[in-house]
Formats: sequence, structure tokens, C-alpha cells
Amino acid sequence: MALSKHVNPEHLIRTSHDKKPHYHGLSQVNMNEVQHTYGSRYGTNPVPKYKIASKGISAASAYQIIHDELSLDGSPVLNLASFVHTWMPPEADKLFNENVSKNLIDTDEYPATQALHTRCISILADLWHAPSAKNAIGTATTGSSEAIQLGGLAMKKIWQAKRKAAGKSIHEPGPNIVMGANAQVALEKFARYFEVECRLVPVSVESHYRLDPSKVMEYVDENTIGVYVILGSTYTGHYEPVKEISDLLDEYEAKTGNYVPIHVDAASGGFVAPFATPKLLWDFKLPRVVSINTSGHKFGLAYVGVGWVIWRDKAHLPKELIFELHYLGSVEYSFSLNFSRPAAPIIVQYFNLIHLGFEGYRAVALDDLRNARLLSRALEASKYYTVLSDIHRKVAGPSESRTTNEDDIELYHPGLPVVSFRFSDEFKEKYPDVQQRWIQTLLRAKGWIVPNYELPPNLEQVEILRVVVRENMTEVLVDQLVADLMEVTESLVHAGAPSQHSSNVLDKVGQKRSKVEQHAGSLENGSGNVSSGTYARTC
Repeated sequence: MALSKHVNPEHLIRTSHDKKPHYHGLSQVNMNEVQHTYGSRYGTNPVPKYKIASKGISAASAYQIIHDELSLDGSPVLNLASFVHTWMPPEADKLFNENVSKNLIDTDEYPATQALHTRCISILADLWHAPSAKNAIGTATTGSSEAIQLGGLAMKKIWQAKRKAAGKSIHEPGPNIVMGANAQVALEKFARYFEVECRLVPVSVESHYRLDPSKVMEYVDENTIGVYVILGSTYTGHYEPVKEISDLLDEYEAKTGNYVPIHVDAASGGFVAPFATPKLLWDFKLPRVVSINTSGHKFGLAYVGVGWVIWRDKAHLPKELIFELHYLGSVEYSFSLNFSRPAAPIIVQYFNLIHLGFEGYRAVALDDLRNARLLSRALEASKYYTVLSDIHRKVAGPSESRTTNEDDIELYHPGLPVVSFRFSDEFKEKYPDVQQRWIQTLLRAKGWIVPNYELPPNLEQVEILRVVVRENMTEVLVDQLVADLMEVTESLVHAGAPSQHSSNVLDKVGQKRSKVEQHAGSLENGSGNVSSGTYARTC
């Protein structure tokens, strides 16, 4: 019997079940049901996957079934692909669980929760040097994606008002927004969803894989509603030069009279730069910066589900974006895209702010950067890899002679604790048959989740591996990661050129874990619009 070219796992399971004595259409076992051994212990029937069961099961059985299925997920601790924080102290867990049922929008019912929300906004406004923390305005969001939409909408509305006041059209040729081609997909979403032309500035090795200040002004004109500047590129962790771009826009306004504001996407850097490199100019100290967003669930060290957007003052948040709501017996004001939202992530964000304080956040940021430097140096010392991130490289100049303490953060290029790396040119020349994407697959077999993907447009021929060094990425884990990286790299080298068959297997296994169930309600390949090349992956 010839071996089949493709084995359908659904068919295998369906045909391998015990046959019933009176097997018929109403009682046949199928893959639309979940059968568990717990069914015998708890006296439950198979659970339908894609429709609600006529009868429920006990809470204990439901918990165990779901708990066991979720064990197939990767370990959050070893997930080095994500910026999202995964651990909080037990006291924060307790607060989270105590308040998990609260809805932030119910301000009249939960006034103390709303007070904590307001305090967080004031603390961030002060941290980011708003002219007056009392006059700054902001809101919690579900994350930076929503915050970016709000920051862009405010700039668009202000541009429209100025055009109308000048008797100019807001439709022809229409608004545009400028950002680097390294922008995270949320920035491009704003442009597409709210009908703003997206002008992507190409990045290069010379621009450090980020928005290029030498080219950005080529994309700015009188219809530019603003420039998105990213404090921490998701590709390599580089900070974009906010001060330099602000100076260029100052010169442009002096020549043309056209005012172009800056929104800083500090999704990750908003909770790193103020603590690790407080001398860096990037925030509301620059008058052209009108709004800033950050993710509390990244380096804000809170659980997932909280972001923030702050405007330097009320003048930069148009009134037409603020809704007055007469709801549940009180008057409320809303300028978020979501209405209901969980209050627990905001509460544990406030917990962090008062628990850690400036010194605590600084200690975490410096430790993350120290471990990222350790990983970067080890990778380059191996000669197998070249590191694209710069946080381990010293800034040239007098700062180098000021101190012999290599732990001094001022010696190094500022950036996120992110290590982006690729095979070195020497390695690729010596072992041309070894594909970098196989490293991702082999590391996953050891539990590590390290993504391999292409750089932005103009550099898409370059693939990188990326590690985000979060608080729980300790030196012990860095040591083990380096050991595993060396082992899998050398195993590929010593194995020689793999056969076409084995290389195809490695490629396919690395693409996505196979699913034994139908793709009910999911999007298939080709369902979305053609990619522009910006970073459209999980961040």
C-alpha cells in the first residue's frame, strides 16, 4: 500500500473512535465534540466545540478540560517574542482578582476606581514633563493600539479645523500622516481606518532601521496632520530621534508657516526612557510633542489590557472628540474608542506606580538593559551572529572617559532592552545552506519562543531574530538561552547541508503548529488586504 501524501488528523481521530453497537447519524462521534477522560469521573457527555451544549457540565470539569487544553500554549516566561508583561507580585494579583468585575466606565458606581485612574494620568503627565500635570488630559485605553488611534484623531481634527478656518478644502488632496516604514501596524491602521494617507519613510542601515531624519521632511507638506515618532522600534528597539525631528519641523514652520505636530508612540519606551535615561529629550519638554501614548502592560509592568494616552493640555484634544454622557444617574465624559473596559488593569497599574516609585522602575529598567547587553555581547563574541541593536555599544565622545564603570547607562546608546540579531556575514559565507529561520524552530523545541522575520521595506531581504528582555528574563535564563542558541546553531553546522526533504520539514514545522480541528470562524490566507510591509505581527 502506497503511503498517502497527506494525512488528515481529523479523519484519523474520527475513524479511530470505538464504534457504537447501533451507530447512526444522531449518535455518531465527530470532531465537533471534545471527549475527555474526565467525562467518566464527572459523569459528563462529550462537549460540543462549535455550538452550545443542551446541558452544561460541572464547574470543576469545565475548569479541568480548559486548563488541560491551554497547557498546549507556550510558556509566558520563555516567550521572548512579546513585549507584554507576564508577572506581578501576589499583592497585585490579589488586587486584580478583587476588582476583576469592575467596569471602569461606571464612574458614579465606582468613584474610588475613577480617582485612581485620574491619579495615573496625572503621574504620567508629570513623568513626561507636561507644562502642567493638572492641565494635561488623558485616558486609559485597552493598549497602545487604541491610544494611537486617539492621538491621530486629535491631530486630524485640529488640522481640519485650521483648514476650514482658512477656507481650504479638507478633502482635496486630503490629510496625510508621516511615519517610518518600521512603524507597528497600529499606526498604519489609524491611517487606513480614518482615511488619512499613510506616508512611510524608508529605513536603512544608516538610519539604524528607524525613521530617517535626513528623509522625513521630503514627506511633509501643508496637508500633513502630524508625524508619528516611535520611542522604541519594535524591530530593533532603537529610539527614533524625537528632538532632531522636532527641530526640523521647527525650521519647516519658520519657512512655510505650516505647523506640524508630533505624536510620540512610546508604547514601550514611555516606561523605560524616563527612568533609565532621564536626560533624553523626547517628551513634553519639546513644545511640538502634543500627545504621547504608552502601554502599561509592557514596561509599565502591569497585566495585559491597559494603555495610556496623554495630551500636553486640553487645547490639543478637540472638544468634538469628547462625548458628554448622561448615564446611570450621572454626567460622564468619554473620549475613548471603547466604552466598557475592565478596571482591574488600571488598578494594578496604580499599584506599580506607588509600589515601585521612580527608583523601583529605574532599577527594573537598568537590570533589563544590563541583561540585554550581556546577551548582545555573548552573541557577537560567538562570531555566529551580528547584533543590529545598539544598546550594548558605547556612545563615542567625552562620556567614555568620564568613568570606568561599564554599568553606567550613560555610556551606551539609549534604547529598549531588545536584542535583534542575524547570522554574521562570515557565518553565512561559510555555511550558506544553513537557514536562519530554522533557529526559531529548533529553539521552540527547547521551549523558547524567539521570532525570525524580515526587516521593513527596503531591507526586507534581511531576516532577524529578536529577543525582548523583560523583567523575568534573568541572567540565569540569558545564560541558558545563549547555551541553547550555541547548541542549535552548531548542530546545524555539524549536520552539514540538510536534504531538501529535511529542510522542507523544518520550514513547515516552523510556520505554524498544525490544528486538528476545523478552521471555524477563522480567517484564511488571502483574507486580508495586501501587506504594505510594515510590522504586522504580534507585538
